[in-house]
Amino acid sequence: MDPAAVSVESGLADVVTLQRRRQARMSAHDEESFFLDTLSEYQWARDAAGLAPATLDGLVKPVIEVCEYYGTVPWQLSPREVDRYFAGPGKRASSTLRAKINKIDAYFAFLEQRYAGEIMRRFGAPVESPIDLFNRPRHRGDFGLRIPPSQGAMRSFFTSWREDLPNARKYFVACRDYVMTKIAYLSGVRAAELCGVCMGDIHWEHGQWGRFVVQGKGARASGPRPREAYMFQEGRALLWWYIEEIRGEFGDDAEHPRAPLWPSERKPTAVAALNLPIAPAIVPSTFRRSLHAAATNYLTGPVADLFPHLLRYACATHNYERGMTLWEVQKVLGHDWATTTLRYMATAHADPEVANLAASSQAAQRLVMDRGNLR
Repeated sequence: MDPAAVSVESGLADVVTLQRRRQARMSAHDEESFFLDTLSEYQWARDAAGLAPATLDGLVKPVIEVCEYYGTVPWQLSPREVDRYFAGPGKRASSTLRAKINKIDAYFAFLEQRYAGEIMRRFGAPVESPIDLFNRPRHRGDFGLRIPPSQGAMRSFFTSWREDLPNARKYFVACRDYVMTKIAYLSGVRAAELCGVCMGDIHWEHGQWGRFVVQGKGARASGPRPREAYMFQEGRALLWWYIEEIRGEFGDDAEHPRAPLWPSERKPTAVAALNLPIAPAIVPSTFRRSLHAAATNYLTGPVADLFPHLLRYACATHNYERGMTLWEVQKVLGHDWATTTLRYMATAHADPEVANLAASSQAAQRLVMDRGNLR
């Protein structure tokens, strides 16, 4: 072969090799930049869908966490690497792991839908979620069966607690905890919702017995949504007594609309914008502890403990057993979907045969009335 030709081919090979090395370096940089762009795009898309600002950052944190650990981009991750990370350095409580894995899977659904073709063209990598059939959580959230106390056990629980209130070391605090627990049971609101209620959120004139406004949990992590919670006749009388006799003993301006309905024992502090002493509100963890203590002292039966969300289950189950329809229980709990409400009533005692007879009887009565009206 001509030495000159060999020399030219060798030179071309060196140029091609150099160009490939430069492209490889640029590709690695481009991949990282493109990865950051997709994160921003994903957050913008979820923002457009109406998710709360506080929720948006949490959507991408698990993706960044795993990618930073391996020093790579998402479309280079394998299921085995994700398994190894969450079984080792990223291991957390099972509910936390479920949440992180679901967020990673949701991000990959976004990539597959919008950028799979571009990633393949630019980087030669297929977009396939590392959350496969074997490490994908079987469900979102904790939908385990929660068994609330029976109606009789709850009546006995509140009766024993009420009778023992005069013997409490801190009477006003004990009354606050008792009324708060009873309102949570009657209204079915969540602990965080109940703790955030202010005096101005109570509307005695709404509905038949009055209602109060809570910052409800938004569907699909879309952020808090205000809704009216029901207090019913028993709750109205109890709450009226609490506000008239107990609430003013916590040493702050209890009549101000922004004063918490359920103040803590801590010393009131002056709110700069109001120049008024306002007590800090009780927090869900404190409510949970007081409920545990009350259950230990006054709850009898096979269910030996209570926590705030179990009161929500008890509210749904007992109202349904007392004759509320599914739609009415759904309204009480503030659910968007009846299928969500059904999970709260898994232990409800219902007899379909009795319900069928009752429905048939009602239909027959309506038919008789209709015939009478036609005459």
